[in-house]
Amino acid sequence: VPQRTLYTGAKMPAVGMGTFGSDHADADAVSASVAGALRVGYRSFDCAACYGNEDMIGKIFADAFAEGIVKREELFIASKVWNDMHGDGDVLIACAKTLKDLKLDYLDMYYVHWPFPNYHAPHCDVDSRNPDSKPFSVEEFMDTYRQCEALVEKGKIRYIGISNMTIPKLEAVLPLMKIKPATCELELHVCFQQQELYDYLVEHNIQ
Repeated sequence: VPQRTLYTGAKMPAVGMGTFGSDHADADAVSASVAGALRVGYRSFDCAACYGNEDMIGKIFADAFAEGIVKREELFIASKVWNDMHGDGDVLIACAKTLKDLKLDYLDMYYVHWPFPNYHAPHCDVDSRNPDSKPFSVEEFMDTYRQCEALVEKGKIRYIGISNMTIPKLEAVLPLMKIKPATCELELHVCFQQQELYDYLVEHNIQ
C-alpha cells in the first residue's frame, strides 16, 4: 500500500477503508467488512462516532489483535468528534467514548468532523436544512480544536485532523493553532476536484 508522509515525517497508508454505512449497511455488515479487510491487508480505517458502529468495530479490532492477525502499531485508525460534542470538555468525553468503543488506548488521527456544531436528524434528506443552525465561528471552532490539542498532549491521539473546511476558514484558524492539523478530509474525485483547496493544503503541508 502506498504511504503518505505527514508533516512530522510519520507515514500513513494512502489507501484505507471507510466505515460509514448507516444509509445502506447496518453495523453488523460494516464490522464484518472490517474483519475481512484486516485479513486481506487493509491497515487504515476511518471511523466516526456518528456512524453508530464503533463498538462493534472495536470487537473486531480486539479479536484481530488477540488472534495475531495484526498488531495495533501496524494500524492507522482515525475517528471523528461529531457536531453535538463541540462544547467545553465535550470533545474529551467524546474521544473517551470512542476509545472505549473501539477498545483502543489511542487514536492515530482524530478529526473535527464538521467545523460547526450544527445538528442534522439521523437519516435526514441531504437537502434538508436545520432552521436553528449557526454560522461558522472562529472562537467556537478553536474551543473545539484546543480540546483536540489537549488530547494530543495527553497521548490519547497522535494527530489532529480537520474536515469539510474551506480556504477562508483555514486562513482564519491556522495561525491560532498550537498543534498543526496533519490532514484535512474532503470530498475529492473526478467530478468534484476542488483544485484550489487541494493546492492550498499541499502548499501548507497538510495531507
